[in-house]
Amino acid sequence: MPRLLPILLLCGLCPALSAYAVAISAPETTTLPPYVVTATRLPQDPATLPFSTEVFTAEALRRSPARTLDDTLRHSAAFSLFRRSGSGTANPTAQGVSLRGLGPSGASRSLVLLDGIPLNDPFGGWVAWSKLPVASLDRVELVRGGGSASWGGSSLGGVIQLLSAPLLPSRRLPLLPPRRPPLLTPRDPARPEQSVTNLVTLSENPSTGRVVATLGEFGTRAVNLVGTIADGSGANAFRLDASAAATDGPRLVLDPGPVDQPADSETQRAQLTWARRINDSVTLTTAARLWREERGNGTPYQRNASREAFASATLAGTPATGLGWSATLYGQDQDFRSTFSAVNATRTAETPASDQYAVPATAAGTALQFTFGDPADLAVGTGSITTLGLDARHVDGESREFFFFNGSAFTRERRSGGAQTVAGLFASHARPLAADLTFTSGLRLDATRRTAGFRRETNRTSGAVLLDQRYPDRDDLALNPSLGLAWRATKQLTARAAAYTAYRTPTLNELYRPFRVGPTTTRANPTLDPETLLGGELGLDWTSTAGRYGLRATVFQNDLDGAIANVTLNPTTRERRNLDSTRVRGLEFGGHWQALPSLRFEADYLLSDARVLSGGPAASALDGRRLAQVPRHTLSTGVSWQATRALALDLRARTTSAQWEDDLNTLNLAHSTRLDLAARYELTTRWQITVAVENLLDAKTQTGRTSTSVINLAPPRRTRVELSYEW
Repeated sequence: MPRLLPILLLCGLCPALSAYAVAISAPETTTLPPYVVTATRLPQDPATLPFSTEVFTAEALRRSPARTLDDTLRHSAAFSLFRRSGSGTANPTAQGVSLRGLGPSGASRSLVLLDGIPLNDPFGGWVAWSKLPVASLDRVELVRGGGSASWGGSSLGGVIQLLSAPLLPSRRLPLLPPRRPPLLTPRDPARPEQSVTNLVTLSENPSTGRVVATLGEFGTRAVNLVGTIADGSGANAFRLDASAAATDGPRLVLDPGPVDQPADSETQRAQLTWARRINDSVTLTTAARLWREERGNGTPYQRNASREAFASATLAGTPATGLGWSATLYGQDQDFRSTFSAVNATRTAETPASDQYAVPATAAGTALQFTFGDPADLAVGTGSITTLGLDARHVDGESREFFFFNGSAFTRERRSGGAQTVAGLFASHARPLAADLTFTSGLRLDATRRTAGFRRETNRTSGAVLLDQRYPDRDDLALNPSLGLAWRATKQLTARAAAYTAYRTPTLNELYRPFRVGPTTTRANPTLDPETLLGGELGLDWTSTAGRYGLRATVFQNDLDGAIANVTLNPTTRERRNLDSTRVRGLEFGGHWQALPSLRFEADYLLSDARVLSGGPAASALDGRRLAQVPRHTLSTGVSWQATRALALDLRARTTSAQWEDDLNTLNLAHSTRLDLAARYELTTRWQITVAVENLLDAKTQTGRTSTSVINLAPPRRTRVELSYEW
């Protein structure tokens, strides 16, 4: 804790003293939270939810000092990627999401959605954060805890949903009566007077746009454009969200040698969305996205590249009878390639280790959902709300790889892969049991089928088949219920309780794709079983009458059976295996203080004790050890200050305690602290300039350590300038 004191003082004392000197007087107002639709697929007032939830508003996303969305979401102590490095420099396969320290891995144990459609990679489960249309988002909802009862097997640890700003105003908009103060205050410190009470954010003039040009250190340059055009009748609207970014990148090794070079990257993305009002209650929304990315991984040979083509269509109805429905179809085609090498001890040369020249994958899915009841009635305790539906997703893919480098060329080729189909039925129900007591339940039945699993290896010189394996098809069935209560004990205090089960089926990547990092090779395992989880939590939320103060506390425990881990077999070989049982239990504290209308403080703390209870006969050496990549303590703090009408400052800090790189707890990653600062100045009503500094203190954050003591680092201090224009 002594190491945290300078950060807490910097985040708290200095801005507070300055703010009191130039405080902007304004009347105290109550901020009402938006409905949360992600926790149970039901639009609910957060005061009636049994789960711990957070909402990041569009304004909060825009004001964040971080350049990438995943770094912004680290303002929540519960959120992390597989490693401490963010998506700006991390290998795509290391961008899996973890919530509450539930066993981080390249394959996310949490589901990430964009308007209800999965963003998790169909082959590997990780999330390509650079392809997301952040500029056109209305908000991000983060739900901590198992979400399998509503969303299925990818939501083992929780759900993060990105919700786009609506293109067409709703003709039927349920409003939340301001009878209760909020449990959650949206993260929008720039506008403390804003009251968000509806299901969507309406725009008086949908023909709007914004362009942002960015220049920064390490040759960083980017441009982002988002524009909306609507016809005069209000029946059609189009939105284009496009960006291009590139950076020369920093070196990511603590003691670089001649072979180490900056980790450069280049990304292009475009998404076109069209919304058409068919009648007063039915709307069709279609979206198409193209994305490509190329990255350097720190040496001349090691590079990776990704591309994606995506399309979706959603037909939604909100008739006046109280019955809401939606039907969604989507398809995705993508490819990934990556090269790996072995670097000598003096880091003067590298030898090619493998060339995964293609990892093609496709996904197709559908969802049908019906909602009965009005969320406004549930919010005041006069009615219930129910959701019923089904969804299905089919993915297939394979890894194509050259390996066994001999002399000047690879002598062998490996192809491996398969297909998976998941289909589920789900139901959610929320109703008042008594005055200020809301009961929420969910149930989901999923059928999962693995097919066409194979592995084939050939000699590239002779064409001889060295290995030809076909794996048996497999069917699994999972039933996952959830139960929860939210009790409004007083006008300021709410108590929450939830219990749930969850599951996750292995990804194609875990089943079939081996990979190499430095001198260590990790084998795939086509016999992996699904993971299953039993979890629960108890929470208290307190908010002052006017919403100026808020505190929340949650205790939780998740028992995970069959956790898939990279188990060390020898110093240079690991294999994906199921562990018998692991346990993640912990404590969360958070709160906010609106000290002045212009000054807001936030803090979020996570204590996560993540351990292997039993590794099983094949991994008994892991018994009692902490899970790799999970810090015991995580603290996120922030201060937002509207210094003048035109000038706004945002200061964010995140501190994590030491953690282990490996499953045997032999490779330690040191304590880490990161401080980010952004200053925004409105030149005119349309022009704005932003200066942001990430890693303000230039801390050396360790993100990886090999058995040969090579330490990888997160980027050093980086400064960027953004110029934006709105119309």
